[in-house]
Amino acid sequence: MPDSLTSRETTTTSVVVLATTPACRLSCADGTLLDRISGQLQALPVREVQVVTPGGGLGADLRGVAKIARIASGAVAVLPADLVAHTEALALLLEHPAHDTGALVSHDATAGPMRPPVRVEGGKIVAAGSSFHLVPEANATFRGVLQAGEADLATLADVAEELAELADTGKLGPVTPVEAVDLLLVGLVRTGVAVRAAGIGPLHADRVAGQNAADSAVTRLADVDEARVRLDTSVKRDDGFFATFFVSTWSRHLIRPAAKLKLSPNTVTGISIGLALLAAVWFSAGTQGGRLAGALLLYLSFVLDCLDGQLARYTRTFSAFGAWADGMADRLKEYAVYIGLAFGFADPGIWPLAVAAMIIQVVRHAIDYSYAGAVADAARIGATWGRPPRSLLESAGARPAGGVLGLARRLERQPVTRWLKKIVVLPIGERTALIAVTAAGWNARVTFLALLCWGGAAALYQLAGRMMRSAR
Repeated sequence: MPDSLTSRETTTTSVVVLATTPACRLSCADGTLLDRISGQLQALPVREVQVVTPGGGLGADLRGVAKIARIASGAVAVLPADLVAHTEALALLLEHPAHDTGALVSHDATAGPMRPPVRVEGGKIVAAGSSFHLVPEANATFRGVLQAGEADLATLADVAEELAELADTGKLGPVTPVEAVDLLLVGLVRTGVAVRAAGIGPLHADRVAGQNAADSAVTRLADVDEARVRLDTSVKRDDGFFATFFVSTWSRHLIRPAAKLKLSPNTVTGISIGLALLAAVWFSAGTQGGRLAGALLLYLSFVLDCLDGQLARYTRTFSAFGAWADGMADRLKEYAVYIGLAFGFADPGIWPLAVAAMIIQVVRHAIDYSYAGAVADAARIGATWGRPPRSLLESAGARPAGGVLGLARRLERQPVTRWLKKIVVLPIGERTALIAVTAAGWNARVTFLALLCWGGAAALYQLAGRMMRSAR
């Protein structure tokens, strides 16, 4: 039965703790494992915590989750009380401002009875396993914490009720209450819900079944500096080549000072815009010194462009407005620099090249954003009728992609080809470097010709990739 422990009306996430296994009563320094996880949740911004206690087996536990999901407002997180985890690991979901649907995963793919396999692609969980459900080509493991965003609560309730019926009738085999949260993840993934994979990195989140395992798991927590991990995870792991190796290696040292100064990410974005506009002014001077100064200011502007996101992740204050403003700022800064370079070249013949470079970037952004919009529309509308939902009774997971897409995903796992792919698409970091180097070393004509050649090739590459993915 659900028992309410806490209530905080200033936040939008509720937590359901499944205290339905004997392990939740194992002892630790904080009392029991249930006491420990409850204390951690008290320190996190959650609205309320409800504990589901044993009362009828797996089916009853799942129906308890469904009942809570039916009446909840805001996101609902479900986690087992036999979980030993860093508080920072729990915060990856519970403090995320989006309050979206996600699950804690480790990219350690060594699966076990308490860490079922999952397959992660593009930051989403595309296949999830249990003792009944298999996952081909698993590349990560689920670590016990699942959150359903408000938009997916009805689906969570439906899945929980369907799984409860299947468990009660024995159609899922010898599953036990230990697997309740694992089965819920399987159900959400197989019904087409987009589940964000929140990677724990070097943090620990382990479910335990005995006292020795509990003692060992608690001891291991002290081996990790949570504050350091929080700083490390503020830097994007999948950023571009230039941003990763020429910016983030030192911009990370600016995150804590910026936080102490109480600078907001939007303030940092504003400063970045100012530096880019100054770069455009220097470029417009048309002198060698002006181009060198402009290149340096453009680079520093990009550093701050990276820092605003890093600061947002560190302070967990990012928002939809901030993301939109950051994207718009990128376009404004880049086109202002184009104009500055064209003015500084002092030859009317440069303007067609500048306009063409702008058009190439507009086309590339249109390819990306129109594809992203189409995917979102398909997920929101078309998925319910365009393809049948996958059965919760199928023991095998979804097949991995074959053909060209399958080859592309296999190449993605190789460091060299992964970095080459990131460079080829000419992201904002590589464009910044290209503009700065060619403008400082040569002139605006070389800059625009380089942007047109590389940008055109990148546009064709993106278009081909989007067409193949759309056809699939």
